This record gives sequence, C-alpha cells and structure tokens, in this order.
Amino acid sequence: MKLQSLAVLFIIIILPISMVLSYYTKNQVKTLELQNTYDTRLDNATQDALTAFQLNTFNESYSDIIDTKIESIEASVNAFFNSISRQFNMAGYNQEILKEFTPALVYTMYDGYYIYSPFFNTLDENDKVGTEDEIDSKYASGKKISNIKPYIYYSCRYKKDKLDVVITYALDNYITVQGTDKNGNPLNISGYVMTTGTNGVNVTYDGSSKVSEVKYRNVAINKESLLKEYIGANNDANNLYSYLKVNGVKYYKDPTGTDKWFSISNDVKIESNQQFEQTNYSAVNYYVDSFEFMNKLQTAGILDINANMAQDIQGTSADINSNYKIFENPNGGNLEDANSNFNRHRLAVIRYSIEKNLSIAIANYNKYGNLKATFEMPLLREDEWELLINNISIISFLQGLSIGGKIYNGYSIATNSKNKEVVAENSIYITINGDDYYHAINEKDLEAKASNAIGYLNVDFERVMLTDKDSGTAKYFYPKKQLASYDSVVTQNKVNSFENIYQYLSDKPNLAKAYYTAIARERFSMYKVTENAEDKHQKFSPNYISSKYNLH
Repeated sequence: MKLQSLAVLFIIIILPISMVLSYYTKNQVKTLELQNTYDTRLDNATQDALTAFQLNTFNESYSDIIDTKIESIEASVNAFFNSISRQFNMAGYNQEILKEFTPALVYTMYDGYYIYSPFFNTLDENDKVGTEDEIDSKYASGKKISNIKPYIYYSCRYKKDKLDVVITYALDNYITVQGTDKNGNPLNISGYVMTTGTNGVNVTYDGSSKVSEVKYRNVAINKESLLKEYIGANNDANNLYSYLKVNGVKYYKDPTGTDKWFSISNDVKIESNQQFEQTNYSAVNYYVDSFEFMNKLQTAGILDINANMAQDIQGTSADINSNYKIFENPNGGNLEDANSNFNRHRLAVIRYSIEKNLSIAIANYNKYGNLKATFEMPLLREDEWELLINNISIISFLQGLSIGGKIYNGYSIATNSKNKEVVAENSIYITINGDDYYHAINEKDLEAKASNAIGYLNVDFERVMLTDKDSGTAKYFYPKKQLASYDSVVTQNKVNSFENIYQYLSDKPNLAKAYYTAIARERFSMYKVTENAEDKHQKFSPNYISSKYNLH
C-alpha cells in the first residue's frame, strides 16, 4: 500500500478518536470547574449560616435557652438558603429548587445536635395547630415539611448486672448520668469529669466540714473579685459595672451601693430579686463540685464502666465498644487530657451518634421527593470529624445537581470557636493589669508579666449590638476595652506551639493560675439544661458560700 494511502487511513482512524478525546477532556475540565465552583458556593453559604448563628447568640443574653436557640438556628437556616440561592440564581436554581437538593443541615451543639431536613407531617386531622389556613397549608397530615427535628443528645447506654445507665456527653468533660447504679438504686447526677488527687483536683475540708483549700494540678484556686465590663458605648467609669454570670446570664451590680442586681435583654433592664455573694466563687465552685461529683461516680460504680459495655437503643452492642475502662488512664495523665480514655470514648460516642442519625436522615430523603438522584451520606475525613466533635459546627449537604460529566455530591463544614455555649480549652484570653491588650495563652514571654493576670472568655471581647429603644437604631459597643494583641492574636507571629495545654502550663504558675481560674469560672457559669436553675442560683448566694467555704 502506498504511503499516501496509509496516511489517509491513519487520518480516518485517528481523527475521530482525537475529536472524541478532545471533547471528553473539555467536558471533564468543565465538570471539575463546576464542582470547584459549587464547592465554593456551598462553603460560602455555610459560612454565612454560621455567621448568622454567631451574631444572634452574641447579641442575645439568653442565647442558651432552648426556645431562643431554636430561633437562632431557624434564622441561620434562612441565611443559608438565602445565600446559596443568590449564588445559584444565574444557574437557574431558585431557593425552592435548591431545597429539593439539600437533604440535611446539621447543627452540632454543646450536648447534642439538631438536624434540619424534610419529613412527612403526621398531624391528626382532629388536632388543631394554629389557624385553619396554617393547618391546611403547612400542617396538613402527610404533607412534606422541611424543619428542625427534635434535639438528639450525645448519649450512650451502659449495662452490666444491676448497673444500667445512660451517659450524655458534651463538647467538654461534662456528663449527665441517668439510670440505676451498681446496687440498682436510681441515679440522676451531672458534673465535670476530672482526675482527683495531687495532680488533679484536690479539696481540703476543715473540722467543720467546710472547704478550706482548693488546688488544681498543684495550683491554688482562690475566690475572685467581681469582674467588670462596660454597658453602652461610653468606656468611662460611669458605665463600668461589676457583674456575675449565673446560669448563662450576666447579672450587674447596681452602682448605687445597694445589694441589687439587674440583667439586660433586648435593651430591657430586668431587676433581679436574687441575692448574690459579692465575691466571685465560680472557679472554686467548679473544682469543688467536680471533686464531689467524682466521689459520687465512684460510689455508684460508674468509674468501673468499661467501653465494651456500650449498647445502642435496642440493647445490642454499639459499634464503639472497646476493651478499656472509660474513667481510667493506665498510662498516666488526667481524665480531662485530650488523649485520655475518657475523651477518646467521648468523641467516639459523639461521632457514632451523628454518623448514624445523619446517615438515616439522608437515606430517608430519597423517599421525600421525585428526584432521580440517590442521596447518600458522604465519607467525612478524620480531620473533619475532629472539627465537628470539638466545636459548635454546621454541616451542610448539597446533592443531585448535574455538573456535566457527573452528579454533584458536596458537603461543607463550618466551625465556630467563639460562642457562649462551649468553653473550650482555646476559649480563654489573658489580660494583664495596666496593659491595653488581651493575649493568647501561648504568647511568648507572657509568663514573666502575668503575676496579676486575669483570664476571660474570648466572646467577652467581641462587639455587641444593642437597639436604642427610643430611636430604634442599632448601636454597637465593646464590653471590654482591651484590644487584640497583634503578636499573639492577630498575626500569631510571637507564639509558642504546644500539643497539650496542661503540659505547656506546668512550669508557668502565673499563667496556669489565671487560666485554670478563668476556664473554671466560665464553665461553672454556663447555662445547662440538665441543671436546676434555682439550685444553680443558690450556689451564688451569700448563705451557700458562708456555709460551704472557709477560704482565706
């Protein structure tokens, strides 16, 4: 065959193949570009939702109360769909269409989580909820509704012989234990899990059974003077108020000198009839309560629980059980350390609960619509799980959209390290008397000037919005006057690295005292749904303090 014929034959064979390959390559590139674009849009919408939630909780004095929290989440959900619909508007997807491709939004909270997803309403026709129009349009039985489902706790059941308890975990070392103890007696107690003894919490009682000394990791924990902050835009002495935070609410002392207190909600000054000790015992209470709580756990047989006793709701073995004691560290260290058996198991319980219920929610989504796409729970990376189970977070899912060569199946995670609900180990900033800045705990050379240091919760330095009740205009102010340290908070170019904050502070007594006091104070004063509000307020009263403590 002539060379010319071979050339023609080659062109006839290769040209169609090259054209197909070229089209395939361009299509794949376009698919990847669309996927990256959709990922960015989903990330932006999720971040907008988190920002909305964060702003609402910053500006609400009662943000930890259940009804108020749900309102903040509903506003955050609306922010998500408003944001994502704006970004996808040019692609022809409006908000209602995008809701069909959003199988779930997850809000991980302090001791549980909410899932926003569709479900079929089961309202009985004899029930009446709202007006007739609302019942017909929204609450009709069998109608598909997208809304927030009931709160799911980070809980796990443990059973052996007479011991049968459900332990609810949180994003820190707080637990609630309900059920029957090793002797079959009813049990319902809550508290912080901590190692007791010389290297942990150590409480000394005097001859009258009053607490005379409190130490944590060999650092003395003392009562504090009342903290102070500004109310309103004027950072002068006339606007500086002493306060106590009790059950998540800040109570300010009346500056007239009388023993009167008030709180503020939505610009309304609410007088309080409560009588509070005018010295802050929050940190002391935290460690003493933890010490006594651990003794209760020991008496009830809870400290002997093994991870292989874990069961799911059906009473069968859960997928998280391993053969180790949850409240024991065979290699040393404290229970509150990040690498302890307790924290390892706590995180496993939280992950198991979220993964299981979220998988069910997404799998069930396939029967709620007529979409051809199959919705599935994606495989989250280990570093993503670390974010989810250590912070207030939002997980969003967007699935089923066509992006050319494949179907889009995306998710996004946004975490919030500044909130009123969780006091994490990195939530404390340090202030120095006479210094106009707040510092990160690991700022270089901070120990040398920390003899009079005070630790505060990071959100106390955030801007707060108040609406003027007369003009209706929004006004902003900062409760604390200190600014962020440029070296350790803003640029973080003058900081020490560490893996374990307790080891880092072991040779820094000044910083350790300020930090241990601050994290204890803030955790003790948090709102918790498992605690009785009256009992919590009682622990701040002069009568309780005088009968409980003999601290000098």
